Formats: sequence, structure tokens, C-alpha cells
Amino acid sequence: MNDTHTGAAQVRAVLRAPFTARAWREAAYCLAGLPVALVGFVLVLVLLALGAAFTVSLVGAVLGLLLVVTATGLARAFAVAHRGLAARLLGERLPGPPQLRPAGRAFARLDARLRDAAGWRSVAYVLVKLPVAAVEYYALSWWVTGLLNLSAPLRWAAFGQRPHPGGEGMATVTPIPVGGGAPHSTSFAGTFVAAAIGAATLLAAPWLTRGIVAVDRWLVRALLGPGELAQRVRTLEETRALAVDDSAALLRRLERDLHDGAQVRLVALAMSLDMARERLGAEGEPVADPERLRRLIETAHTNATEALTELRDLARGLHPPVLDDGLPDALATLAARSAVPVELAVDVPERPTPAIETIAYFCAAELLTNVIKHSGAGRAVLRVTQEDGLLRLRMTDDGHGGAALGAGSGLTGLAQRARTVDGILDISSPEGGPTAVTISLPLHA
Repeated sequence: MNDTHTGAAQVRAVLRAPFTARAWREAAYCLAGLPVALVGFVLVLVLLALGAAFTVSLVGAVLGLLLVVTATGLARAFAVAHRGLAARLLGERLPGPPQLRPAGRAFARLDARLRDAAGWRSVAYVLVKLPVAAVEYYALSWWVTGLLNLSAPLRWAAFGQRPHPGGEGMATVTPIPVGGGAPHSTSFAGTFVAAAIGAATLLAAPWLTRGIVAVDRWLVRALLGPGELAQRVRTLEETRALAVDDSAALLRRLERDLHDGAQVRLVALAMSLDMARERLGAEGEPVADPERLRRLIETAHTNATEALTELRDLARGLHPPVLDDGLPDALATLAARSAVPVELAVDVPERPTPAIETIAYFCAAELLTNVIKHSGAGRAVLRVTQEDGLLRLRMTDDGHGGAALGAGSGLTGLAQRARTVDGILDISSPEGGPTAVTISLPLHA
């Protein structure tokens, strides 16, 4: 039954592909990319060629270097245009590399621009973009030929595009060079063969376009982004800021809980003990009101007990005692206390560091809380495994779905918590369910 549903879903996806917004955006990207690629290729290549030619001679070396620097700067400008197209039409919103602002004397600035790694990556993309754009235009030809062949019956009947008597017939247009092997329609009924070929071509066109655009996406990410080192520095800055904010929020919460909870209990305890001491009077004197004294001592005992409970809860919030025996036992305790039945599977041969165990435990607790409160699920599955040197925590449920990252979502906090140790949160939650949330964490913080 599942295989049947999967096959039907795949067939529907193929039939709907030419009519999806994604397919049209990718086709528009292919259409708009070639003019920019052609102009950028010609200008950058000419400047690089002239710069290299002048640099060979001692007299024109400085002019040649200036032309090379101009080429890298121009490539940066075209990279901005390509990133804009990718962002608007493909949703690839990449931060650009940092602006180059060299300081010092003229030769120092020239040397800095010649060493501009982002500029040379832009040059590489501008030069390789032209052949990629040409292939993307070839992918567009599948759309055009598919539409032409699909309209063959209409062109025959409505517009009179019929062959001359004794001619070969209406040719079927094909994007594949097959010589004279393409069928010709010599009658109105024959045009439906061309229409069938056009429909098949049109169904294949979005997938061919998607494959070629996927190569372009990879090139954009690899060559037009901020660079691996710069991206790593930016990620470290963001995660450090998140860690600092998380620590500050934790301290504020502890201060608030201590001030509003345990501190109040301890103050009441001290006041009850002072009042009891006053009731006792001087040594050797009888107690004036034993019942009142007993109530004061009972109140003091209650406040002491509640203060200890609140302090224990605060300590548990910092490091749950159940983690002392390891993450599997802690998760088993968590699943056993859940209001929703939880199927638990833990396979962790190598024990992570305490910091990673704590993050994984709190993430599992938050995910389970979301399942109970918001999903409407009847059961949940929690699997924790080690794969490729990572601790993977995956929570799935059979609820109504619709969970997403966003303002006010607990999942956003989980993603930020995971990022503090270079972890990743991935969520799949279509409307109607099911929901699957995967958190990948390193084994060592």
C-alpha cells in the first residue's frame, strides 16, 4: 500500500512539474542569466588578456596589473548581479564577501587587490558561467520545442499550417539532434503524434532545467559566497553571540527564581525563627503560648522544605541528575514520564561530553513538550544514534504538522541552542503531518 501511494505521488509530481512556480522561476533564471553571463565573460576576459599581455613587458607591467585589478573588480560587480538573480529567482540568498578596502600606499593597495581571493573567485564564476548559461539555454529549448509540438493540432486546424501537396509533412521539432529521423505529420491525425512527443518533452523539460540549475546553484555557493574562512569566522561570531545571550538569559532566570522563590522562603524562615525565639522568652521562663510557638516552628519547617525543593529544581535545571548515569537512561526517564506514548531507541556507543549530553537532553525535553502541547499526536518516536561522528536526535510524531521555525517558536530556541556547538536543526512538517525534527550535534563541545 505504501509503495502504491509513493508511486502515485511520484507520478503526480512529474505531471505537475511544468506548472509549478519553482519550474517557471528556474526557467526565468536560465533566460535572464545568459545576457549577463555573456557581457561579463567578454569584458572580464578581455581585461585579463590585455592585462596579462601588458604585464609581460617591463614597460607596461604597471598598466597590465591595473587592468588585471580592474578585471577582478568588474567580476565582483557581475557577481553581485548574479547573486541578485539567484536570490530573486532561486531563493539562494548568500551573503556577499566583505568589501575590499585596502589601506596604505599605492603599491600596497595594488598588492592587496591582486591578492583579493573573493575577486578571483568572482572571476572564476564569471568565466565558467557562460558555458553553464549556454547549457541552461539548451534546457530552455526543451520548453520551446515541447510547446511547439504540443500545439501542432491547433496550428494545423486553426492556422492552416499544413504541408504542400507531395511534401514531407509538418516536421516534429526536437531539441535532440536526430537528423531526419523526426516524424512528419501528413494528416491532422498525425499531428497528435507530434503533440504526444511535445507533451513528453514538456514533462521532461523542468527536470532537465532543474539538474542544470543545480550545478549553477553549487557554483554560486562555492564561488560567490563569502568564502569558507570568512563564513566560518561569521558563524563563530554568531554562535559566540548566541552563547553569550543564552548565558545571560540563564543568569537572569536564576536571579529571578532565587529572588522570587528561594530567597522569599528563606526570609520567611528567618522571620518565623525570630518570632519563635521571642516566644520562648528568657531561659527558665515558661512558654506563654505553646500552640502559637508550635505553629511558628511548623511554618519555619514548611518554608525550609519549600526552599530546599526550589533550590533542588534550580540545580536540576542547570544539570539534570538523571544525566549522571548517561544520556540513554535520562531519555528513558523522560519518555516514561511523557503523557504521549513514546517509542525510544538509543544507540550511542561513544558517550558524548557532558555539555553535549545536556544540550541533547534539553532538546529532547523541549521537542517532547511541543509534541504534547501543540501537535495533537497520539504517539511519538525518539531515536538517538551516532552517525559520521555526530549525535543525531530525531523526534517524529503522527500529529497534524505545520511546525516551523519562526518568531515565538520554541524550535527557534532549539536551533539557536544547537548552533552554539555547531549543531544543526532540520525540520519536516507538512500540513497534515507527520512531523520529523532532527538535531545533529558534535560528540565533543
